[in-house]
Amino acid sequence: MNYSKEGVRKQETALRNGTGRWGKKFATMSFKLFLLAVLSVVILLISAGIGAFQGIIDSSPDISNIDVTPSGFSTFVYDSEGNQIAKLVSTDSNRIPVTLDMVPKDLQNAFVAIEDARFYDHNGIDIQGIIRAGYVAATSGSFSEGASTITQQLIKNNVFTGWTEEDTLVAKFKRKIQEQYLAIQLEKTMSKEDILLNYMNTINLGQNTLGVQAASLRYFNKSVSELTLSECAVIAGITQNPSKFNPITHPDKNAERRKKVLDNMLEFEFITQAQYDEAMADDPYSRIQVVDSETEDNTVNSYFVDALTDEVLNALVEAGYTETQAYSLLYSGGLKIYSTMDPHIQGICDEVFQDESNFPANTSYLLDYALTIKTESGEYVNYSDEMMETYFKESNRSFDLTFSSTEAAEEAIEQYKAAVVTETDTIIDEKYTLTPQPQVSLTIEDQATGYIVAMEGGRGTKTASRTLNRATDVKRQPGSAFKVLSAYAPALDSAGYTLATVINDAPFNYTNGTPVRNWYNGYRGLSTLRSGIRDSMNVVTVKLMTLITPQLGYDYLVNKFHITTLVEREERNGKVFSDIQQTLCLGGITYGVKNIEINSAYATIANGGYYIKPKLFTKIVDHDGNVIIDNTAIEGEQVLKETTAFLLTSAMQDVVTSGTGTAVNFGGTAIAAKTGTTSDENDVWLCGFTNYYTATCWAGYDNNEDLSTSEETHLAKTLWRKVMSQIHEDLPSATFQVPSGITTATVCKDSGLLPTAGICDGSLGTEYFEVGTVPTESCNVHVYQTICNYSGLAATDLCPFKVQQVVTVVPEEPDILKQYSAGSAGEAGVVDPNVLCPHNESFFAQPNAQEILVQQNQEIINRNAAAAAGTDSNAVPDPNATPDPNAQPPADTTPPDAAPPSDDQQNGG
Repeated sequence: MNYSKEGVRKQETALRNGTGRWGKKFATMSFKLFLLAVLSVVILLISAGIGAFQGIIDSSPDISNIDVTPSGFSTFVYDSEGNQIAKLVSTDSNRIPVTLDMVPKDLQNAFVAIEDARFYDHNGIDIQGIIRAGYVAATSGSFSEGASTITQQLIKNNVFTGWTEEDTLVAKFKRKIQEQYLAIQLEKTMSKEDILLNYMNTINLGQNTLGVQAASLRYFNKSVSELTLSECAVIAGITQNPSKFNPITHPDKNAERRKKVLDNMLEFEFITQAQYDEAMADDPYSRIQVVDSETEDNTVNSYFVDALTDEVLNALVEAGYTETQAYSLLYSGGLKIYSTMDPHIQGICDEVFQDESNFPANTSYLLDYALTIKTESGEYVNYSDEMMETYFKESNRSFDLTFSSTEAAEEAIEQYKAAVVTETDTIIDEKYTLTPQPQVSLTIEDQATGYIVAMEGGRGTKTASRTLNRATDVKRQPGSAFKVLSAYAPALDSAGYTLATVINDAPFNYTNGTPVRNWYNGYRGLSTLRSGIRDSMNVVTVKLMTLITPQLGYDYLVNKFHITTLVEREERNGKVFSDIQQTLCLGGITYGVKNIEINSAYATIANGGYYIKPKLFTKIVDHDGNVIIDNTAIEGEQVLKETTAFLLTSAMQDVVTSGTGTAVNFGGTAIAAKTGTTSDENDVWLCGFTNYYTATCWAGYDNNEDLSTSEETHLAKTLWRKVMSQIHEDLPSATFQVPSGITTATVCKDSGLLPTAGICDGSLGTEYFEVGTVPTESCNVHVYQTICNYSGLAATDLCPFKVQQVVTVVPEEPDILKQYSAGSAGEAGVVDPNVLCPHNESFFAQPNAQEILVQQNQEIINRNAAAAAGTDSNAVPDPNATPDPNAQPPADTTPPDAAPPSDDQQNGG
């Protein structure tokens, strides 16, 4: 071994060289292993990515099952002449699809220019757009550049409807991948034109509009086919952000976007420079504001449409839909509802009810108030109008929420707020409405079809849809308007009574001992049922109800006239309530009656006793044009004999010509009516009909205050006449036809029986009868008696002034009435034969007897002369001597003992 210096160096070098070779080998091997590991990870990641991507693709909706056509459509309501009167729509259904030929080419190009410039070139996704958006995001950190194609947006809006609720990047990424995949698939099965059309029919364009037609109508009040280039740019500019670029709320932002649309259209040569300049010079926003102000006024549905909405929902449920399905179908199903509204008649009603000069001058306002505050401690406190009323009543017991003016109401509000809101409180919400009083309602029905042709649910400005409708939702006491329906109809129809039947109008008590009081002073004695209807006689009506029984009256109201608000028996807080009472005939009921229902009851009489359920629509057609409900059939039931209906009609004509309803007689056509007033004058009604229409008008305070002035108590009659007179202006005059089964007979008006010759001559009248009901018995109330013409007492044999006089005997009443009569019923009205006149022997023994007789004779002459100078209140007008068709009833048109009430006396009838 060489241990020299040189040898040692050689050995060291050799050793070093050997170690380097093994190190290099190891390093190389390690690097290769590292590369292999990295490659494996990459392969695994790629495989996982491919698997994940494929999983996302596989979980995408099946392209064959997805539907990108519009879904959720506006429902339209039409009047009887086919005019659109309302649009019913939910927040995601205000859509009116159009065909491509209706969409201007400028609008199509505007969407392409601003949303997807390479729309006609790509296969569903825009690779160039994606790269551009990625570059912008990487270089500027801004994600303002969108890369979604129109096809992708169509998929997103119609398939991934929940995309706005995505809250993670993973969810957004997954949806984006599926969206792009489906866009490519959709482009394989649908043409570019169809994709663009479906996009334009579904896109959100602000103001609760979906699709270009709904947007065009909302912003410009015209069809999309009529849009100008400038207007097309406005609508296309909304798409990216419907809230930010809303042309109503943010016209400045939309104007910037509109310019961008036009710039792009010019750049891509969709328009010329001249077209660009013309569009830029236009000011579409002033037109939009005008349309918006008009639209604001028309977005609130009428009372008729409110009632129609409820009826359609009920009809859909009856047809088998659930309540949820019915609601969805009504507001999102694109239905066409053909209503029964007559635009001419509804227009007359609107004009009359919106004219404040037709209402009392002392209009007051009922306050509805709500206040929510947040206290310093964070507590929320609510205050209501009831709490406000309680507060003011502490210092003023007579205070209520009715104010003489809007200013007075607002002053009270400020005073109340000053009392309950402290400096540290924050007002969160405050709402109040002032409703003019008294309020009113009106229903008009074509009795031959059951069609409701017009409706008013109140007076004053209607501030929202489906608010309180006093014609259909509110129950009010009917008062005397119930007399005909509950007492006279059943009495004539099935209880054996006639219009000539006589009942004594004399003191009478209810079974509980409370006296029955007439609206007029005193009593009128023997009165026919005809006069009971004509003069709205309370005692006569209650006695009649007692005779036929309240149960029969109740049964007719519920089963014949279909009044749904009556109570058979109801227990509340240990107290039993029932409408099967004597007071039923005067309208004293538990809850009240709806205007539309009592009107339908009178329409039944007008229709010859044939009841037809009132209708507000004739048919409902679905979005595809199929009739899903046909309501045109005239189906009903005969609930009264036709003869009964005519007899009631005849008596109610008297109400108009000489009774409590003379104020509504506008002449020109036959009218039958019945007034209605509650005893405390909270409610007044006029229910009446002609051969054409039945109308019922109600008036009263929403809070049940008394109607205090003549204007208020006559309001229902005033409005009824104003409306009905205009409706009938151009209609031929028509009389009520006498049906077969009706005959006439002459009777004694005081007994209702056949007259006795020579005795009943002063009480004769002609009356209508159902065949077979003409009385066969003779008068039992008139008798001859010899009296002294001077004293009126029974004459002595020596009396020089003997006369034969017809006197009236009040017949004895049935026991059921006698026990509640106050002593007059059944007592004879003849002269007491035991009380004789003074002309006896003692009289003639006086030396100046002859002088006295001369004086007495002169008194008789004077009395007779005075009587002859007066007007005969029993004179019977000749129905053929006047052209008034309401002057056609039989001769009994004036009560024998009183003149017909004047208008200012009728408020209790």
